[in-house]
Amino acid sequence: MHNAKTIVKTTNPALLPPFKGIARPVIVSAVFFMLLTGIGYPLATTGVANLLFPDQAQGSLIVNDGKVVGSRQIGQHFTRMEYFHSRPSATVGADPADPSRTIDQPYNAAASGASNQGAISKKLLAAVDERTRTYRAVNGLATDVAVPVDAVTASASGLDPHVSVANARLQAPRVARARGLPVGQVLRLVDQHTHARQLGLLGDPRVNVLELNLALDAAAPARPAAQ
Repeated sequence: MHNAKTIVKTTNPALLPPFKGIARPVIVSAVFFMLLTGIGYPLATTGVANLLFPDQAQGSLIVNDGKVVGSRQIGQHFTRMEYFHSRPSATVGADPADPSRTIDQPYNAAASGASNQGAISKKLLAAVDERTRTYRAVNGLATDVAVPVDAVTASASGLDPHVSVANARLQAPRVARARGLPVGQVLRLVDQHTHARQLGLLGDPRVNVLELNLALDAAAPARPAAQ
């Protein structure tokens, strides 16, 4: 009588498919973290932000006469003499005449960025020199009057909504003349729209240009632009 032999089949691990056994947990974890970080987390942070900081969460919008005219966080380009001017901006945009080329478009919020020119760049130094001469000429300043650095340099984003207090005060006489207002009244508006350092420590006192110009329009409407 022969003893029964038990045949046990063994599988060589080297012959197993390389991802057998791990495909399911990999897919499950990928889907889980996609839902968590792609849907759950954004919804949670958006909900908390709207609950605690509704104005900031909605873009810090500025409404004038029932219409949204801008944001407190994004500057605008002003050139007329009766308005305070923002600091220079290095943003660019597509040339309407030739979309394959770019042209200067100050405060283009769709293309935030800086010039990336170094402190010893000849192009930057020439631009600062030209801006300094233009600033003095526009504001009726003597050639020996110091010009604030923010008046002749662009911010890293190109969208800075603020100017320094010194910059705003140097522009005040020009704005007052253009509007037919006493300089003292314009300077008081500058003071009323000066923001202190954040938490009393961070940054410098600053003036939001759009808010200040809207206050000017409320105090003395700007004259219609020449046709």
